[in-house]
Amino acid sequence: MKWKDWDRNIKVRLLGEFVINLLFWMFFPYMAIYFSDELGKEQAGMLLVASQLVGVVTNLVGGYCADTFGRKKMMVVAGGGQAVSFALFALANSPWLNSPVLTFLAFTALGLFGSLYWPASHAMIADVVPEKNRSEVFAVFYTSINISVVFGPALGSIFFFDYRFELLLACTIVGIILTFVLQRFIRETVPEKKPIVEDKNGEPKKWSEVVWDQLRDYRVIAKDKLFLLFILAGVLVAQTFMQLDLLIAVYTTEKVPVQTLLHLGDWSLSLSGEKAFGYIVSTNGLLVALFTVFMSKWMNKYKEGNIFVISSLLYGVGMLLYGNTTVIWFLFLAITVFTAAELMVVGIQESFISKLAPEHMRGQYFAAAGLRFSIGRSLAPLAIPLTMWIGFQWTFFMLFVLTVISAGLYHVMFRLHDRKMGETEKQKSVAPNAAG
Repeated sequence: MKWKDWDRNIKVRLLGEFVINLLFWMFFPYMAIYFSDELGKEQAGMLLVASQLVGVVTNLVGGYCADTFGRKKMMVVAGGGQAVSFALFALANSPWLNSPVLTFLAFTALGLFGSLYWPASHAMIADVVPEKNRSEVFAVFYTSINISVVFGPALGSIFFFDYRFELLLACTIVGIILTFVLQRFIRETVPEKKPIVEDKNGEPKKWSEVVWDQLRDYRVIAKDKLFLLFILAGVLVAQTFMQLDLLIAVYTTEKVPVQTLLHLGDWSLSLSGEKAFGYIVSTNGLLVALFTVFMSKWMNKYKEGNIFVISSLLYGVGMLLYGNTTVIWFLFLAITVFTAAELMVVGIQESFISKLAPEHMRGQYFAAAGLRFSIGRSLAPLAIPLTMWIGFQWTFFMLFVLTVISAGLYHVMFRLHDRKMGETEKQKSVAPNAAG
């Protein structure tokens, strides 16, 4: 699908969202560092857990709001909310005020409005892009996000620590411009029909009813042992890959001394822990952007069970390496191992969930599968106060242990899955003979 054939809605959003994502990644990876410095590790961890729980609840109603109130309306409301949140964020870090509490409230509000924005954003793509071209368009948006991840943290390592107010002021201005552009230049795309979410009488459901229905749908994990193991293993391994902007951020900032990254003649590039972390996150984003397609094709040649097990173990090895060195080149090696673990499963997770799910329950299974990330994201900040109680090295080691347990659960799950598939095939082969 050529650029000239793209709907104007998509063109406008791609450019606007790239800019806002770039600014977002200039401060987001450093928030754990900020809260740890300003509030202490213990309180920072608890506040970040609370922040993620707010996002989990909002995620449940994001799709409902997009279907009920309209894609454009929710995106404009969310964009305006983010602009106001950025303004409060900037005020809390301005020459006139320094308020970590207001910063936390603004940061939480940003996550809340983001949870309202993205379901409407994805639904709009589905509304205006033909089915055969959707994967291509989603891939372009995914690539733009990864480009933001490459450049944002590196720029943020300079601007967040030295020019925080100016950075947040720029975010506010861009947020206001993006909201205006969305209101002025895109059209509503929600289908002109009765709301999809209805009660028994055909009336639109209230948001509270939608949340309750989705929570009840999660009961499928208690009835399907294979799927329950998949969720548990996913939650455990999520404790590692959610640490990129949490434990890894705090460790790199506190423990990594200033050292030379490159030296050519009279020129050298020296990085403090703060700036090194920016480059490390950028490295992760660059590797994801460059090798996602290659790794997805490569992994399709191997058994899914082996891929999930090895991926979990590689996450653990990456964390173990990272927590036992302060040499910057070894940190880059550790994050490369960490990213390899991420890339191994990025292309096969969704297809495997569809295999586990009965055809008539795929929506429920995919919704429940999101628990791996929502629960994992909610628990991950606890690693920050844990460093106060047992130290950095033991915290990294505990995360390594969790990945080993996760790998064990995946191994058991896939053995049960293969046995189940074998019994199913045997029944299919017996059925024709019995009929004959």
